[in-house]
Amino acid sequence: MKKIIIASKNPAKIKAVENAFSKTFPTETFEYQGVSVPSKVPNQPIGEAETLLGAENRVKNAIKAYKADFWVGLEGGVAPNNNELEAFAWMVIRSEDMYGKGRTGSFFLPPKVAELVQNGMELGHADDVVFGQSNSKQKGGAVGLLTNNLLTRTTYYEQALILALIPFINKKHYS
Repeated sequence: MKKIIIASKNPAKIKAVENAFSKTFPTETFEYQGVSVPSKVPNQPIGEAETLLGAENRVKNAIKAYKADFWVGLEGGVAPNNNELEAFAWMVIRSEDMYGKGRTGSFFLPPKVAELVQNGMELGHADDVVFGQSNSKQKGGAVGLLTNNLLTRTTYYEQALILALIPFINKKHYS
């Protein structure tokens, strides 16, 4: 059994990792552990570089603290785009000898949510305020609220995690 350390205790993120690994490696058995490690970026990363750095830092800090076969970092971020605010997330996966990364698709936040985030509020908290929710980031997240759960935070992250696993399933092309 291979051990996977997920650099988050968020149930939606943990489930996304479980789904991605079980789909990518259907004959393997995994043990999953969600852990809390620092991202060393703001609670609400702004821009591609800061968001990717947050995911990478989570993996680096998880590697320092926990023994495993795989370490996974997930980081959601936002970026200004033509007077709107775009939301997305980066995934980073490491093993002892391999590295993969993948990015979600993106979507644009409603003006009121964007305004709150631009004024310093974390996206999950802004969603809770605008949509009258509680702890939505532990559930379907902004994408779930905006798509009526056609996509949830779990399903949204799952695809990007599978993309981050490409080097692990195509080792001869990435060594």
